Amino acid sequence: MELINKALEFENRKHTFKTTSERIESAREVKELILSLNTVYKKEKDPEIMDLMKRLTAIKQKIEKRLKGRP
Repeated sequence: MELINKALEFENRKHTFKTTSERIESAREVKELILSLNTVYKKEKDPEIMDLMKRLTAIKQKIEKRLKGRP
């Protein structure tokens, strides 16, 4: 339950990063949360956990897109 609360807190946090290192830390944190939620989801098969993982993945993709920059 604590893991879900941490994920919800991350989701509701503002995602304005001043430096690249803040973006990297945030991407790593959300990746860890997604993987942890995935292990819980495999056991419980709760659709709410899957929805949360999808929302976190969307946030992670935005952060990673910003990290890679534009060609």
